[in-house]
Amino acid sequence: MEIITLDFIDLFWAWGIILITIILSWWQKLDLEGEILIASGRSLIQLMFIGYILEFIFAVDNPFVVILVLLAMVTIAAVVARNRISKKIKGLLLVVWSGLFFSTSLIISYGIVFIIQPENWYNPQYLIPLVGMILGNTLNGASLSGERLASMIKNNRLEIETHLSLGATGKESIKKYRQEAIRVGLIPIINSMMIVGIVSLPGMFTGQVLAGNNPLDAASYQILILFMIAFANLVTILIITEGVYRSFFNSQQQLIIIP
Repeated sequence: MEIITLDFIDLFWAWGIILITIILSWWQKLDLEGEILIASGRSLIQLMFIGYILEFIFAVDNPFVVILVLLAMVTIAAVVARNRISKKIKGLLLVVWSGLFFSTSLIISYGIVFIIQPENWYNPQYLIPLVGMILGNTLNGASLSGERLASMIKNNRLEIETHLSLGATGKESIKKYRQEAIRVGLIPIINSMMIVGIVSLPGMFTGQVLAGNNPLDAASYQILILFMIAFANLVTILIITEGVYRSFFNSQQQLIIIP
């Protein structure tokens, strides 16, 4: 079965959905019309742009080009996650980038080598979409955990300093806050795994079914990507919360309050 392609006329009609959304926002006096219009415009431009870029990358089929694209994706994701956590924490961008790069590289290597096993390890048809889905979900979890831990440390200064005065190390004094932050970051992926196939049909599954692939094959890929995302989320969150906590303490284990 061939997929029904959408042309520019179809996309024009799709804009009617956004127009209705803007009208509803205006009717309810939400004052979100401008943001909805900008967001929809950006999504259109960005997705069409990446479509042309991927078409070029698939045609070139060069490992160096694929690696450059993947590094750019990791860097953009790291900047977005860092900005959501805090722009004032020194060295946080490197910590976030390292966490995203390490977790994504590790789980992608595992998936490519042991599970998917494409003819070429750098096959952009598999590598780029998988990395994109992992990064998109992982940066959200990392942002939630990092922001929550930073906020709790700032808001519980007295309790933390009390623990420090009683002989606790910096890591011990914020242990429960870090654990809570990690749990918060993992909630989205755990919720997704709980309801997938019952309440929601995720993008990987839906995309493959729309493309005419066997639903069982689509389900298999969706299972793989969910498990990969769960792993990458936890590893990234562990690295980032470790980095966030360390930024609040000096070498003498004294608490530093970052504004």
